[in-house]
Amino acid sequence: MGLKDQITDDMKTAMRAKDTARLGTIRLLLAACKQKEVDERVTLTDADVVALVDKLIKQRKDSITQFTTAGRMDLVAQESAEVTVLEAYLPQRLGAEEIDAAVRAIVTELGASGPGAMGKVMGVVKQRLAGNADMGLVSAAVKRALNP
Repeated sequence: MGLKDQITDDMKTAMRAKDTARLGTIRLLLAACKQKEVDERVTLTDADVVALVDKLIKQRKDSITQFTTAGRMDLVAQESAEVTVLEAYLPQRLGAEEIDAAVRAIVTELGASGPGAMGKVMGVVKQRLAGNADMGLVSAAVKRALNP
């Protein structure tokens, strides 16, 4: 069963359980998937869905930061709940040590050095670690590896 099918089944389960908060978040995710499929005229793979979930989580985390600054704790709670639901669709994430090791291996493989190689290294790292690692942590690891 593909990830998109799992999300659809989870939506049906949430409907039956009358879990409106979870249902709303899952519908939002499915709508984003459908929008991407229509815009790009493609059928999404599991990797595409994971990338979309990552994007939605990043948006929610940015919103949480802004709502916290504005003192809107009711909205912070709502966005946090959505992040929790969305994170269930991500694969197991790599830890900081695993990310550092993978980045160091890629930097060595490419023979890159200095801050000018950041784009080249990030391109390869994104291909290999997409969906398996938080790209914020990956970016920091690349900066550390290139600036000893």
